[in-house]
Amino acid sequence: MSKTRISAATRRFVEERAGYRCELCLVPIDITFFPHEVDHLIAEKHQGKTEPENLALVCWRCNRHKGSDLGSFDPLTRQFCFLFNPRTQIWSEHFTLQDHEILGTTPEGRTTVSLLQLNTNQHKTERQRFMASPDM
Repeated sequence: MSKTRISAATRRFVEERAGYRCELCLVPIDITFFPHEVDHLIAEKHQGKTEPENLALVCWRCNRHKGSDLGSFDPLTRQFCFLFNPRTQIWSEHFTLQDHEILGTTPEGRTTVSLLQLNTNQHKTERQRFMASPDM
C-alpha cells in the first residue's frame, strides 16, 4: 500500500497544533538532528485516513518505534492496551516528567513509554537539552 502524501499546508497545521514538539515525547523540532514527521495515528494499512484528526507530529525516534502499531501490552498488567492518542487524550493525564524521564501513569501511558522506548539515553539527552534552554 502506498502512503498518501501529506500536503505542505497540512504539515504546517499539524506542526502548529503540536506546538512544534513531538506529541509523544515532547522534544521540540529544533533540538533533534532528524526532522520530525507527520504520523498517521491509525496507520493507512489499518484504514486510517490522511486527515488532521488522524495525524500527529512525532520525532523520528518515536515514529520508528511506533510503526503501524495501535497498541501493545502494558508492562505492569500484561494486558493489551492501545497507545496514547494525542487527538483524543491529554498528555498530562497519562504521563509525568520526572527529571528527564517520562513515566506512564496509566495503562496507555505505560504501554506507550515501553513500546516507543521513550527513555533511551538519546531521548533523555534530547529532553535534558530542551529543558535546559531558557525558553522552557
